[in-house]
Amino acid sequence: MSHRKLKLRRLRPVEQLFCHCLADAPLGAGTDEVSDDELWEFACREDAQSIVGRRFAMEETRGAPRWQEAVARVRGTLTLYLQQLDRVATALATEGIPLIALKNSGIARGLFPDLAGCPMGDIDVLVSPGDFRRAHEVMKRLGFELGNRSPFEMSDIEEAEQHGGAEYTFELADGSTLWFELQWRPVAGRWIRPEQEPEADELIANSVSITGTDVRLLGPEDNLLQVCLHTAKHTFVRAPGFRLHTDVDRIARRCTIDWDQFCARVERIGVRTAVYLSLLIPKELLGTPVPCDVLERLNFAPRKHRIMLRWLEKVGWFNPNQKKWGKLGYIVFNFLLYDDVSGVVRAVFPDQTWMQERYGITSRWSLPWCYARRIADLLLKRAKT
Repeated sequence: MSHRKLKLRRLRPVEQLFCHCLADAPLGAGTDEVSDDELWEFACREDAQSIVGRRFAMEETRGAPRWQEAVARVRGTLTLYLQQLDRVATALATEGIPLIALKNSGIARGLFPDLAGCPMGDIDVLVSPGDFRRAHEVMKRLGFELGNRSPFEMSDIEEAEQHGGAEYTFELADGSTLWFELQWRPVAGRWIRPEQEPEADELIANSVSITGTDVRLLGPEDNLLQVCLHTAKHTFVRAPGFRLHTDVDRIARRCTIDWDQFCARVERIGVRTAVYLSLLIPKELLGTPVPCDVLERLNFAPRKHRIMLRWLEKVGWFNPNQKKWGKLGYIVFNFLLYDDVSGVVRAVFPDQTWMQERYGITSRWSLPWCYARRIADLLLKRAKT
């Protein structure tokens, strides 16, 4: 089964140059066709000035102060972020609680050598479900305050724990605010069934140490799967947008992946469509070294995948803050991310045990009302489910 090619030449010159700048590979030649102003404006729309700027900050042709300032600003901010990450990890380690940095946080701390290439709005970490409450107490002792950026604010730690984790704020030395997400669910998306998520305890057991810190990093296959699911959770193009694909690119380039083991895990939890698209897009647009036989193996529904790719091309790879879908289109696209119809049904109508834990029901007679509430949550409360 062949996979659809996303031809880089279909992109405008500025889009092609942007992709080359984001890829974790030598930049090469052919950058003079795009003016510095055009590239800057494009990078600003993508909120990726520092990622692009680190490529050009020392060049005479594009070494304008604005690029240098963007690079310095992100490096400074990320230095403060990672200081707090290390501080939390050390405090938790003294309590016997391992902490894993997730997604861009883990990439910045353990894989990618330049913080300017890893802009982020918060720190994401994972602890064991059994350690979550103790970790919460440690966070409070360190001066972190429970907060929530969701419009559907969690009222207390019990409700936050029920939904997969809690958010905290901390005032940094420069007066800015760090948002710190403490999670026990690796991928807390409303359309991702709990049984599809890797078990946190299994991820922690397979994690690897990072030199010079108590922070741990997911094992290579786990790390790649986690960022693939995270990219799919953002439907590949929604904010923070195209730069999300750098997570897959950097892990695939900087880690040794056991691709057979990786594919077996993807197949076991039933996320072939989500992972296939998460791998194909950076392979074709960033040159990410994903083996063709891996894509062939995961491309079990080529017709559906072609439809989804055409849809993504239509809504646009770039401009992440631009509206990509209406509500109905967004729901349909998320349904297509499931490998089969039974997966959709199980996502909308989870089993009774899960419903009891989520909605606090004690009688099966309350199930119909709770399923109606579940559907309303899926349709209306994106941030909470």
